[in-house]
Amino acid sequence: MEKAVIDMKDVHKSYGIGEHQVNVLKGVSITVEQGEFVAILGPSGSGKTTLMNLIGLIDTIDSGYYFIDGLNIQDQSEKSYATIRNEKIGFIFQKFNLISKYTALYNVALPLLLRGESYKDARLKAAKTLERVGLEERMHHRPNQLSGGQQQRVAIARALVGDCPLILADEPTGALDQKTGSEVLAFFQELNAEGKTIVMITHDVKIAEKAKRVILVEDGLICEENRQLSNVLLK
Repeated sequence: MEKAVIDMKDVHKSYGIGEHQVNVLKGVSITVEQGEFVAILGPSGSGKTTLMNLIGLIDTIDSGYYFIDGLNIQDQSEKSYATIRNEKIGFIFQKFNLISKYTALYNVALPLLLRGESYKDARLKAAKTLERVGLEERMHHRPNQLSGGQQQRVAIARALVGDCPLILADEPTGALDQKTGSEVLAFFQELNAEGKTIVMITHDVKIAEKAKRVILVEDGLICEENRQLSNVLLK
């Protein structure tokens, strides 16, 4: 059995208080093992975005437990979350979240610099990672000088450069045309074939089908895993 990168058990999350409280997650349990490619699929309002925020340590759980790469998050202070995110999770966002004033090279090097690596080492690793995603001739360009697909490849390189145990992708093709989105998903499949653990959040059945395992979230609960996706209709 492979090592669990994500181990969540009976996780609850609500917002608001009293009569205004909304229970968003109602006892969610998920295990993702090393080397898996998992899609978390659900319509708007299902709780999948909240689940992603908890996995990514952007928000905190109310009850239950969460281990990431063997680390018990309940034993950690919220102040330590940024460090844990930097070391454990490579993020890929729908809108890329690149820093506009920096070159592709510096955007990719930044996670390493935040870890305390020297600029020389971070720059070298960033350049090699940009070469890996096919952007060796664009590394000195700023985001506004790149196409959407190129910007997403910079974001992928940024997620890869720190060799984190988990890649967490939030609607990674949502801002791309169909052809470019397909190319990005094919690259995810290549990364997974190399052993990378990927969790992808999506509302699109066709996107989810590219993963090896699908977790369907509905009304704050895990509805089914590996359900026949052709029978799933999402609003």
